[in-house]
Amino acid sequence: MTSYIPSITLPGQIFAQPAASILLPVALGTAVGFSIRPTDTQRTYLALKQPPYRPPPQVFGPMWTILYGLMGYAAYRAWSTGMSSLSPTTVELTKQGATLYTIQLGLNLIWMPLFFQLKRPIEATADIVLLTGVTGYLTYIWGQVDEVAAWAMAPYLVWLGFATYLSAGVGYLNDWDIADKERDVPPTAKGASAKYVNE
Repeated sequence: MTSYIPSITLPGQIFAQPAASILLPVALGTAVGFSIRPTDTQRTYLALKQPPYRPPPQVFGPMWTILYGLMGYAAYRAWSTGMSSLSPTTVELTKQGATLYTIQLGLNLIWMPLFFQLKRPIEATADIVLLTGVTGYLTYIWGQVDEVAAWAMAPYLVWLGFATYLSAGVGYLNDWDIADKERDVPPTAKGASAKYVNE
């Protein structure tokens, strides 16, 4: 069981403001995505052997934007509901959730650099497995504080399960070695499907 640890937890003022709570993960996720250079990321993605049911690379940006927004809204809901409660147990669960939320956000943000920049699929897969576990526990904790917060986390949790499958699948199919794998992205008409190295 994780306790509330103020030194590693985002300030309560962020959770208390809906705009700040929603925009923070969106902004951080976008910043990390662009720092890795989307074109380079797409070149690597297309050069890797992919497991079945993998989405085209264009799906990830919009999907993550939505999920980051929902995550931020869940944080706002849980914090505003929990911290106004007269129950000491609910307040403690809310604070505990804030620490778990901060941990999972950190784990989320380091996956892309681990996978695409450092080319470390084993470490990236270990990271996303841990991230999924922490997020599952966070959803359970916040479900005791506010049901809406838990439901807002549900799509994120489902996507993490799928992303874990993709991360592990890509690692396995490429012998856990993705160093120096890139493929030029040919200019295609809008809406044309991406072609992968194993197609």
